[in-house]
Amino acid sequence: MKAIDQAQPAANRSEPIDPTRPGETGGVQKTAASRLASIDAYRGLVMLLMMGEVMEFCRVSANLPTSGFWKFLCHHQSHVEWVGCSLHDLIQPSFSFLVGVALPFSLARRAREGQPQLRRTWHAFWRALMLILLGVFLRSLGQPQTYWTFEDTLTQIGLGYGFLYLIALRPVRAQWLTLAIILLGYWLAFALYPLPVSDFNWRNTGVPPDWTNQLTGFSAHWNKNTNLAWAFDRWFLNLFPRADVFTHNEGGYCTLSFIPTLGTMILGLLAGGVIRSDRTPQAKVKWLAMAGMAGLGAGLVLGWLGFCPVVKRIWTPSWVLFSGGWCMISMAGFYGLCDVRGWKRWVFPLVVVGMNSIAAYCIAHLFEDFIVQNLFTHFGKNVFKVFGDAYEPLAQGALVLLIMWGMLFWMYRRKIFLRI
Repeated sequence: MKAIDQAQPAANRSEPIDPTRPGETGGVQKTAASRLASIDAYRGLVMLLMMGEVMEFCRVSANLPTSGFWKFLCHHQSHVEWVGCSLHDLIQPSFSFLVGVALPFSLARRAREGQPQLRRTWHAFWRALMLILLGVFLRSLGQPQTYWTFEDTLTQIGLGYGFLYLIALRPVRAQWLTLAIILLGYWLAFALYPLPVSDFNWRNTGVPPDWTNQLTGFSAHWNKNTNLAWAFDRWFLNLFPRADVFTHNEGGYCTLSFIPTLGTMILGLLAGGVIRSDRTPQAKVKWLAMAGMAGLGAGLVLGWLGFCPVVKRIWTPSWVLFSGGWCMISMAGFYGLCDVRGWKRWVFPLVVVGMNSIAAYCIAHLFEDFIVQNLFTHFGKNVFKVFGDAYEPLAQGALVLLIMWGMLFWMYRRKIFLRI
């Protein structure tokens, strides 16, 4: 990872920055290259939703148990237990989707610069490795040794990024075909994996057999910690040095989710290709919106029929379509407002974050506790009680979030952007 001190603000560059870097996004138009505010703004919103966890809506809801408003906010700042979706569940697919959206712009820029194909390929796979290692590093903080798991956002993107790059070199028809093969193949692999037998040892799964979110019938092939991906991790993750033998992930997350996550990134790749195309701006917005509604509808129907439940934690194929639909619709909205209508000033706070999302990701993982501790040191642990016991965590979190945004704004003003 390196910090780049750019000669001029990235948002004003005539030549786009390499957008495949999760902290950057670029765009080109027919006659001149220019940065797409919509991609930065969408990414910024996604990162702020992640960083916004510091406001702890669920603690406020627990302090105000009769408030439906805070219960609603708590739900959308939490992951659903298994089937379904909250706003918080859309953070990771949006981030993955935007990596795909940005890739066509990067390939075009590098081709214009005359970079050899071998250099571009090496760069893509080196970046993939760095994303994986950064994810492992951040997840290992506070652990007695390196914590080798691969289910978080950065490592999942890293595991699929090299493949995404290779797919991006193929024609659009091949990209669609690859997406279909990934979704159908991943669905079939789970569907063929045997269900637990009568004497199955549930203790190794961390899931009681009478768990209220347990699926029945054909959908049971996608139950928590009794599926194909869980079985793979019980073998794969124990190949790494561990303090204890790996038996299950408490949340049901798994390494193999990078395969359908690649499907989400391919949806972004297709969307990015449409945005770069010669279609009119209105036609691009329409395509994105229609594709979004089709994906959303297909995911819901597959789940409703019991053919494939919509589960984010194991990234089922129906989840790829459902969440990808929301991503397409969101991209259509941001693109239409920011880059077609030109309403860019209102998204400036989001752009500050979106242009430096790797820095935002690291700040959220590395500095939250440091900021809180220093606030307590200098102002006392009761400083936020002035807002009342119920709203104390909200006030504290809002100030921490503001400080983290201020750090990113300081970097933005000094043209410092972290790249991998």
